[in-house]
Formats: sequence, structure tokens, C-alpha cells
Amino acid sequence: MKRFWAIFLAVMLLAVALVGCSGGTEEEATPETPTGDTAQNAETGNDEKPYIAIVSKGFQHQFWQTVYKGSQDAAAEYNVEITFEGPPTESDISAQVDMLNNALSKNPAAICLAALDTQSVTQQLLKAKEEGIPVVGFDSGVPNAPEGTIVSTVATNNYEAAKMAAEEMFNNPQFNERLKAATEDNPVAIAVQSQDATSASIVDRTNGFIDTMKAKAEELFPGAVEVVGHQVFAKPASKPAVVSIKVTVPPSTSYTDAQAAAQTMLSNTKNLIGYFVSNEASVTGILAATSDGTELDREKGRYKDLIVVGFDAGAPQKNAVKKQYFYGSVTQDPYTIGYKAVEVAYKAINGEKGDEFIDTGAKFYTHENIDDPDIAELLYD
Repeated sequence: MKRFWAIFLAVMLLAVALVGCSGGTEEEATPETPTGDTAQNAETGNDEKPYIAIVSKGFQHQFWQTVYKGSQDAAAEYNVEITFEGPPTESDISAQVDMLNNALSKNPAAICLAALDTQSVTQQLLKAKEEGIPVVGFDSGVPNAPEGTIVSTVATNNYEAAKMAAEEMFNNPQFNERLKAATEDNPVAIAVQSQDATSASIVDRTNGFIDTMKAKAEELFPGAVEVVGHQVFAKPASKPAVVSIKVTVPPSTSYTDAQAAAQTMLSNTKNLIGYFVSNEASVTGILAATSDGTELDREKGRYKDLIVVGFDAGAPQKNAVKKQYFYGSVTQDPYTIGYKAVEVAYKAINGEKGDEFIDTGAKFYTHENIDDPDIAELLYD
């Protein structure tokens, strides 16, 4: 019996010793301390990707989907997180403001913004500047933003791109022949349809086309070229007008308003020889007003002699160019716009100062070159 108690006492003493050496129970044990790079990331948070909030002018057109694709690829390349938002239509200024406010509440490392209306986002821009959040403008950018609130703008030079549209239309033999035949007694008209008169990109395109076409037409008819239809773009002639550039801006960006504007222009304008549509929504409008473009057919169409030039490159517009309903169109490079916006934002996060304006380029395409590699890569569906 004494031997039993001696063994029991020895076992108990050994158990107490083992517990004392362990420093506590299993639940109380501390995790293994990270070492090397893992330890540094755990302490500084460097394992988290920088977050860039992208707020565009819309999300409904194919153009914005391609911008989004470019931004996604740049995010993967530079190892950043992004969100991409846009209002239901490019008339929904208040919705965009809400999106920008929401983005700011997440404390992003940078913001990319294509503003519908600069005045509506001025407060947010000033807040971003105060908090040290760099803002990169893209597409239309943020024109007339408060000084120092925009670090760079990544966009098409829309004025120069629209000049290209006017030059190509002017050089079209059929258009040029009808223009030269104009007289004071038999004046001609050139239509310009733009979805709004506030967005910087659309205003620049409208002015780029108008200024270039007016200058070229005045080489033939000095002082006899007028711009009418909208007060933002109006320019009176100093003589009785021989050439009238007629501008139409629908009351909203809706499909029905764009169609109605085109129908009115086509029905009520005498001797209409050219028609410039400045963006995808306006393109949709004129195609709807001409039975999906069939009335622009070069042989049988009701408006077979009308020279139409577009801007952008959605599927309906590409089809219109291929079928020669449109003489041609100007394409931007939406993929590069999205990619460069994120790239510039990433560099700004890291303290790199970029150029004030980065032009992403534009090209003119027709049924003859639409499938050429250097054009096809810029077109989107």
C-alpha cells in the first residue's frame, strides 16, 4: 500500500511541474509571431491593395463598358482594388453626386472622375483635396474644377477629334459638290446633333465640328455662314446666309428625345446636305429616325444624298458605317482611357506627378478601313 501512494505522489508532482513549464493552458497560448515580410505587412497594413474609386458619366453605353475593361486590366497590372460606377443616364447629375459622396466615405487612395457637371461636385473635390485624395479626371474630365483639385486628365482631345469629323465631311466629294452649289437664293444646311450643351466632352465636339466646318465653308462664302438652333453655339452671319449650320440639343438624353430631335431636323430642314451626330446617344437617335438607317441607303434611301458622320463606335454605328448609311465615324480609344486613368491614379498615390492632360487619341473610320488592325482594335461592341 505504501508503494502505491509513493507512485501516485510521484505522478502528481510530475504533472504539476509540466503545467508550470507550459506557461498556461492551450487556450491561453499566444499565436506564433510573424517574421520577415509577413511581420512587416501585419504591422503596417502593406498587404492591403490601394483602393481607387472610379465614378463615370454613365454605365449604359458600350463605350463605358470598354472603359471599365481598361480600368480592370490596369487594376490587375498595378495590384489595386477598384470600383466602377455610373448613373443610369448622363442626365442624372444628382445620382452621380451621390456616388461620389459614397466613394469619399470609403476613404479611397484616389478617385477617377468623369463629371457630368463640375459645379455639382465642387464641394466633394475640395474635400478630396483637403483629405489628400488625388482626383484624376477622365473622358470629359472635370472642366473648370477648383485649382489644385485635379492632378491630371486622361481623355480624348474632343475638340481636335471633332475637327477631324468636319474635315472628312468637307472632303467628301458628294458633300463638297453640293456645298459649292449653294447660293443666297438656294442655301444649304448642315445639321449637328448633340445630346447636351453642358458636358465638356460633348461641348468640345460640337464646337470642334462647328468651328472647323464654318471656317471651311467661309473659304467659299466669306461672311455668309451662320450657326443657329441653340444659343450656346449660335454665331450669326455678317451677310445673308448661304450656309446654315443648324444645332439641335434634345431636352434629355433619352432614346425617344434623341429620335424626336433627329426626326424634326430631317423633316423640317430644306437642302440638308450633312449631318454630324456627336455621340452614341445621338447616333441611336438618327438611326431610329431613319428606320434603323435604311432611309440613309446610298441607292434607295429617302435621304440617300445626305452625308452623315458619327462619333464613337457602338455596334449599331459600326453597322451603319459598314452599310455606308454613315460616310464614317470618329472613334476614341475607350480602353486606353480606362487603363490610363487607373495608371495615372496609381502613380499619383505614389507621389508621381503626371502631365496635366493625357490625350488618348482618335481616328476616322469608314467602310473601307473598319477592319484594318489599327482601327479594329479601337472599336467596341
